[in-house]
Amino acid sequence: MPKHSEDAEQFLLAAKRAEIQALQRLSGSCELVTTVSDLVHQLQRERGISNIYLVSAGFRFSALRDTQVECCGQSEVAFRRLLHDRYLQADRCHNPQDMRLLNSIAYSLHGLDELVELRRHIDAFEVSALESTDAFCRLIAGLLSVVFEAADVADDPQVTRLLVALFNFMQAKEFAGQERAWGAIGFTGSQFDESLHHRLSHLQACQLRSLELFSEYAGETELARWLAIEESQETRDLQRLRLVIAGLKDGEPIAADISEVWYQLATARIDSMHRLEDAMAARLLKVSRKRVADAQSELGHHYAQLQQMKSADWSRLPALAVLFDPQVPGLYGSDSTAGVPPLHGQNLAHSLYGLIRSQVAHIHRVSEELEETRRALTERKLVERAKGVLMRRLRLSEQDAYRTMQQRAMEMNLKLVDVAAKIIQVGDRLGEDSRSHASVADKAAC
Repeated sequence: MPKHSEDAEQFLLAAKRAEIQALQRLSGSCELVTTVSDLVHQLQRERGISNIYLVSAGFRFSALRDTQVECCGQSEVAFRRLLHDRYLQADRCHNPQDMRLLNSIAYSLHGLDELVELRRHIDAFEVSALESTDAFCRLIAGLLSVVFEAADVADDPQVTRLLVALFNFMQAKEFAGQERAWGAIGFTGSQFDESLHHRLSHLQACQLRSLELFSEYAGETELARWLAIEESQETRDLQRLRLVIAGLKDGEPIAADISEVWYQLATARIDSMHRLEDAMAARLLKVSRKRVADAQSELGHHYAQLQQMKSADWSRLPALAVLFDPQVPGLYGSDSTAGVPPLHGQNLAHSLYGLIRSQVAHIHRVSEELEETRRALTERKLVERAKGVLMRRLRLSEQDAYRTMQQRAMEMNLKLVDVAAKIIQVGDRLGEDSRSHASVADKAAC
């Protein structure tokens, strides 16, 4: 066999080995996501328990809080151990794509380092329930960004779909946790003012948005389990309590004792969501490991085919047949080349070029599926970036920035992501011109 054919063969196999390495990295990221999922859930429980502990001046949930802090500690140890083993070994070579993922990990670890001090302030009642909840929310947001970045760098469509579904479900669960916290604050204060009504309404809308994306990318089993949660007695009771809250006038009194009922119902729903979250994480690990095994099997199949073809006096294609393959782009506008034997009818399956072309088709198919799957991630980045533009230029809160975008989308009959793109475009055009007093959102509507 000529030397140049051996070179093509070696690069064919190198491409498959590179795919295996990428899938192995992705499988490692999936392990990280499952560990983050558990840590986030434990922190969400501690946030809710600490909230009740603070608003009751330490009379409620004291022992439960001590137990939950221990659970968080165990989950944090597992998280840190995995990070050290997977990312900080001396022989570890990082992929440049992992830059944002590693930075999100650094932020999260820094926040975890300060958790001990936050707990000390809670012990001494030196922070309010609202301040404690806010601090936990920031830490959890940092950990959720780790999951988002893991999904964003994933390069396998099947695994990416699962990651997108899991991330949005975890995000919905976090919004549900924040709704639980704000509801507890309202009940403890025996009233829900207009501001609190807006916050709860916003959090419920955010849950719906995240769950819509989850539903788009989740499998049938996950969707069936989620439907069962939504139709459960606990969820129906929680919805009735939501309606009671929504029906209260600004400042209208309500019995503080209902806070315990609210907490129990919201917690039952969140715990059910976590069980589904665990099942999704387990399937994610299973699928990612199977993708590695399948790719390794394909590599072995390539080796076997190449050896078989060599022993059977390598099947050769007619001269110039490869360079005149009609399925490969050539001179724009030209017709099929006359005088060159067509490839159809040739036994491509038993030729090196057949293997190469098959692998090219596989890569092309995967790339197209991956591009479609990443749409949800791309749209989320656009929406987050547009919110940042409005928050900086109009001095809006995150909640008000998002509500402004929603209003513009409805007024203009556009998708939220299209409004986000317009806001970013206007923001970039305005640059740092502090003389412009016109609303970025208003300009985007033009």
